[in-house]
Formats: sequence, structure tokens, C-alpha cells
Amino acid sequence: MMRAVIIDDIDTIRSKNLELIREYCPQVTVMAEASDVKSGVEVIRKYLPDLVFLDVEMPDGTGFDLLQQLEPIQFKVIFITGFQDFAIRAFRFSAIDYLLKPIDPGELMEAVKKAEDAMGKENLELKLTALFSHVGQVKSPQKIVLKTTEKLYSIDINDILHCEAESNYTTFHLLNGSRLMVSITLKEYEAMLTPSGFFRPHQSHLINMHYFDHLIKADGGTIVMKNGTKIPLASRKREEFMALMYGR
Repeated sequence: MMRAVIIDDIDTIRSKNLELIREYCPQVTVMAEASDVKSGVEVIRKYLPDLVFLDVEMPDGTGFDLLQQLEPIQFKVIFITGFQDFAIRAFRFSAIDYLLKPIDPGELMEAVKKAEDAMGKENLELKLTALFSHVGQVKSPQKIVLKTTEKLYSIDINDILHCEAESNYTTFHLLNGSRLMVSITLKEYEAMLTPSGFFRPHQSHLINMHYFDHLIKADGGTIVMKNGTKIPLASRKREEFMALMYGR
């Protein structure tokens, strides 16, 4: 059994979420509820839950503020949010689970199952550091959490040279020469990294434009990175790439 608490400032949402958890997640026992950061910190310290369902925006602060008062974190977190833009991007970068309001029962069961499977296995502190770097809570470069078959890594985005698709996997090529393979498609990382200065010049490649060196125009086009790596430029991407370069 997993012991849990629900923290949300809206009474009706807490009640509805409690009903959903009881109906669809019988392995979870909700020990307490809280309506703001202050009371949330109190119930967590009192009940020492395994899992916290945490709202993002509350009257006296955010869920991020709450977590920073409880370091080191000894429980799993599932954020519940009504935001579908910046907050979601931050969660994806940090590989932290989130649910959009109103909660979908299937997504709830999946998130709880992942939290249950990860109990004692994953470093939540590492994920939260990456999350806070995206919500402006700590002064550090933006980070992305990459989970390989063996380890969990927190990588500075500026340390990524380019990404390469390999079937349903993505290999990250880092500035130090190392490689990390992750079981997530390149398309998903394209959506996450494009706002941070990345460009997809070919179906199999995503590059960090900060490390673009020059373009070889022959044979359709080849992008050369600052470390000498050559990346093909697809003909259908050539116009978009040139527009990006002239706009820099």
C-alpha cells in the first residue's frame, strides 16, 4: 500500500480527486488533505507519505515552494495542474509526472503505477533540480533529465551537441564526447528543445544551433558542427534552415 496526501486549494477538486483515487487506485490510501503550502508542509511532516498529489498554484505560494521547504524529498510527487504551456514543458524536461485538470482516470492509474514502480529506485532530488531550473527557483542553467536503461542523468541543455534518432530511441551526443540513449522518440525531444535553440534539419537529427559552424552547400547541404560532426540537411528543411540562419 502507498500512503498519500492531496494538496490543492480548491475543496471540490480535492474531493473529486479523492474519489478518483479511491475508485481507480486501491493500492493508495489517502492519509490527509491540505489546501495551501503551509498546511501541506504540516501534513507531509506529520504523515510521512509515500506519494503526494500536489497542485501547482496555491494562495500562499506554489507546489515548488512547498517542495523546497521539505528537502531532502523522501516521497514521490505527482503534480496536478491546469496549465498546459510553460508548466508542462518544465515537467517534461525534468521527467516528473503530472496530471492535467480535470484528471483522466487512465492517466491517474498510469502515473500512480509509475510512482509505485519507482519507489526507492529513482533520485527525485535530481529530477527536482532540473524542474526548479525551469521555473526560476534556482540560479542554474536549464537542465533536462535523461533516463537510460541503467541510470538517471541531469544534463545541462547547453552541453547537448545534437540528438540522433534510432527507431523509437534517441541518442544524445554531448560536448564531452559521451553518448546517452533514451527510449523516447526524437519527435518528443524536438518539441521540448526547439524553444531552447535546437533545430531538426533531418528526420534523424536534432541539432543545438549554438554549436553550428558552417554549411556545405554541395549535394543538397551538409551542416558542420563546431566539433566537426557532419549532419545532413534534408531538402525539405533547407528553406526553413536558411530562414533561421538569416534571422539570427
